[in-house]
Amino acid sequence: MTIQTALLQGTEILEKAGVPVPRLTAEVLLAHATQHDRTYLYAHAQDELIELWWIHYGRYLNERLKGKPTQYITHKQEFFGRDFYVNENVLIPRPETEHLVEAALEYLRDHTAPRVLDVGTGSGAIAVSLALESGREMLASDVSLAALGVAERNRKRLGAAVSFFAGDLLESVRPQSIDVLLSNPPYVPGGDAANMQTEVRDWEPHLALFAGNSGLEIYQRLITQAETAVKPGGRLIMELGYQSLGGVRDMLAARWRDVSVISDLAGWPRVIGATLESS
Repeated sequence: MTIQTALLQGTEILEKAGVPVPRLTAEVLLAHATQHDRTYLYAHAQDELIELWWIHYGRYLNERLKGKPTQYITHKQEFFGRDFYVNENVLIPRPETEHLVEAALEYLRDHTAPRVLDVGTGSGAIAVSLALESGREMLASDVSLAALGVAERNRKRLGAAVSFFAGDLLESVRPQSIDVLLSNPPYVPGGDAANMQTEVRDWEPHLALFAGNSGLEIYQRLITQAETAVKPGGRLIMELGYQSLGGVRDMLAARWRDVSVISDLAGWPRVIGATLESS
């Protein structure tokens, strides 16, 4: 069997199963099986498929047919121009989250902020990207030790100046010790699980996805704790979930000022920033 034939057969199998973007998925899985990039597949389309490649390709196709996300099969997801290692212990970084990094970079260009903390770091994509883009040292935390293992792997591979520690939100952070607090917290209401894509609901870690009945519960805990952990005049920057803007604004109203909202490319409110009032 040639590489071209394997691609055609894989695409047909995935298409019949209703897998999104079947051709691209087949290319990514075959490239992963051959340990080459996708351009290799076209440059060597008529080459015979090595038996080991075929075995791996078949296994990857089978995993994808069972719903396993492609990124968990290849252990790779691009974020902010870099490839990050991912597995089932962390959320797959989304392109929309790049708006959070961009908002933080813009703020840091104009402000002195020695201590920047990413809470709920997961794969470390936000903290590592920000450290590399800004040239600053970063702090990052997660309640999951398994997630921190993934984040540390990405830090080492990409050479980022990030220090990780375990903690449930800000419970282990000293009062008034943080200049800028970043977070992409869990924000999916528990009742939305039935309407989610099965590959998200059944494969990505629920601890990083769901946030109680309303989807606002983690925001409430995080903002309350931030009022102690962040220095007066410090900045809080968070990713917003679907239809969470109003509830989060209300939580910030008492003690936060200079509230700004950034929309994503689809026009949805995606990032909110606010400054803690001075005492």
